[in-house]
Amino acid sequence: MGRRAELSQLRTLLRTSRLLTLTGAGGVGKTRLALEFAKGLSGGHGRVDLVELEALHDGAALAQSVAAALAVGERAGRSGVDVLVHALGNARRLLILDNCEHLAEPCARLIAALLSHCPRLRILATSREPLRVPGEIVLRVAELSLPSADAGDDPVVLLRADAIRLFVERASSCSPGFTLDRGNGWTVAEICRRLDGLTLAVELAARRAGTLPLSDILAGLGDQMSPLSLLTGGHRTGPGRHSELASAIDWSHRLLDPAEQAVFRRLAVLVGGFDTAAAQAVCAGDGIAPSQVLGILCALEAKSLITRPSDAETARFRQLSAIRAYALECLLASGELHTTRHRVLEWLNGLADRSGDEVFPDQAGSPLAVERDNLAAALAGTTVRDGASLPRLRLELARVHYEQEQPSAARALLTGLLRETGGWALGGAVPALAARVACQRADLAQALRLGERAVAMERTRNHPAGLANALDARAAARLCRGEFGAAVADLRECLDVVATLAKPNDTAWCTHHLAWALLQAGGEPEADLLMSRCLPVLRAHAPWSRVAAALHTAGAVRLALGQLESAEALFAEVLRIVPETSLHALYPVEGLALVAAESGDMRRALLLYEASAQARRRLDTVSEAPWRRQVERTVDRARTGLPAAARDAAVSGGRRLRGDRLVAYALRTRSDGHRTTTDAADAVDDRLTLTGREFMVAELVAGGLTNRQIAERLGLSTHTVATHLDKVRDKLGMRSRTQIALWMAARTKAGYTSG
Repeated sequence: MGRRAELSQLRTLLRTSRLLTLTGAGGVGKTRLALEFAKGLSGGHGRVDLVELEALHDGAALAQSVAAALAVGERAGRSGVDVLVHALGNARRLLILDNCEHLAEPCARLIAALLSHCPRLRILATSREPLRVPGEIVLRVAELSLPSADAGDDPVVLLRADAIRLFVERASSCSPGFTLDRGNGWTVAEICRRLDGLTLAVELAARRAGTLPLSDILAGLGDQMSPLSLLTGGHRTGPGRHSELASAIDWSHRLLDPAEQAVFRRLAVLVGGFDTAAAQAVCAGDGIAPSQVLGILCALEAKSLITRPSDAETARFRQLSAIRAYALECLLASGELHTTRHRVLEWLNGLADRSGDEVFPDQAGSPLAVERDNLAAALAGTTVRDGASLPRLRLELARVHYEQEQPSAARALLTGLLRETGGWALGGAVPALAARVACQRADLAQALRLGERAVAMERTRNHPAGLANALDARAAARLCRGEFGAAVADLRECLDVVATLAKPNDTAWCTHHLAWALLQAGGEPEADLLMSRCLPVLRAHAPWSRVAAALHTAGAVRLALGQLESAEALFAEVLRIVPETSLHALYPVEGLALVAAESGDMRRALLLYEASAQARRRLDTVSEAPWRRQVERTVDRARTGLPAAARDAAVSGGRRLRGDRLVAYALRTRSDGHRTTTDAADAVDDRLTLTGREFMVAELVAGGLTNRQIAERLGLSTHTVATHLDKVRDKLGMRSRTQIALWMAARTKAGYTSG
């Protein structure tokens, strides 16, 4: 199930390669895929033979065992390899060697010999690691596809995922009448996600649906120490390693050498994945040198016991959840659990040290952000013996939650720290962050109380950086409350404190905050002067997130001063440097909407606002109160300034704009990146994504012309016309000529033309 793409790849690869090895984790479905492929072969491929190697433990007897499986008798004076070569000869055959991993070297030698002497032989091997034979093509069998995190409980959406379809099929075979519906859809999806789409694991869990409620299955999988106990009861007639998932994983584990086994089990504590540095910090020791770890990671990946996304920019690995559960059982049995967890805490504290000299750590981007899940798991598994380092790590986890706009999780951690004596050692950092979190939660009275507490605590210490951070946090609370004059006073003091630290970047960042507060307080000229001082420093040295924030402030200041062209250029610069999927991309879109409104283009203003509002609804995020109020006031003016039909069209168009199309429209560029001199209403619709030639093809399709007639009209080949038409269909999301014709007719009716 769900292997059509792999079957197609197999057919293609075995036409050009004589040795193809299917690799992947135990239980992923390598054997079943190989058998399904063989079943679908036509007679023209010759005879197909399957040789199962699981029960064979002596590599010296490999050739004889294969010969016996092929019903080839021994001959006096001939070796096992010679007997096989003679029997296979020049015949067209496909030999499937199943489960080669425990005999990898003998299998590699035998395969090389057979392929060199039998010119029409092809071999399909399954193994948890490549065999490394010259000419070998390796196809990794991945886990089954899973529904996206936002798929909800809609059965139609969920059943697009292969893992869900497999679960439902197997569950219905054990529990007649089982169906997927909104009542159980979320639970089934979460079960499949917990199992990472591992084929055997999904099958075994689904078979429990006949005896256990789905909620109990999910709860059992959540038990860190015994989730594999649920995953039993496979086919009695299948290989032993397929009867229980633990047995399948144990099969791979027994093939590891002692050093590989040690690293394998220690990695189990890194539930959020790991890079090489993390693995060295956590796994080295007790006989494992740090220099050994990288080689062992490569070996574990080759054996499919750790995985790495193929599109990952960095070498970050993970253990599939079922494999990690087995590794954790091994770690517990080895007596190394506490020692390994202690190493994790030391490693995390080392990462936290990297932000030790930050003046504004809550806004600097935590070095632990990528390790959020590992940090949370480490804190959950700590004991009183590890207590000394806990408050600091809990503060770091709260910072990560704050940065990721998860204020409830951050607040829970900070509330505990504010109550405990251990939290006091962190000075005003805890109430300062808690004040920012309260602003996120719109609890403005609490935000100010916490900000004042942070400042009061820091005034009792000789720690200028801590005082600057506390003043900045209190100023943020006052800005949210609309107390702009008081916020300006806090930030002036903050700037004086930071200036004593001789840190130009932090001075520039604080200057930018003061400029923003002055803008809210009506001090636009001074704000503009301050931005002219700090923006060059931030542009040159700050990370993109701080540069984007400062550019936004500069744009808002220029907008308030009526310098619309400059404001538009600054907002556009923000849009060009922020990642398209980041919520930071919404601020410049809103800024450009304000510029449009002040320029009198109410339709463009409303359209940009609606596009941003739609994105904010999808991301479930809101902007800071002062900015939000300014945007909403301007948009209300734009709505009242437009006729009803134009208003409705702008709202509808804005809600359809997203991604590249939204950026192109906001920046007044065509899809090819060139700036356009017009910004007419028709740029709102899908024509924005079409090149001139594609639009001409769409017009002629709407006129009823065939591809050949269009080719003659435009002086193109029919192939080129077909290519243009495919791009039109993809960009407009339309599959038929009729849909394209209706789209063009709607444009014509609205008065839009190709000119």
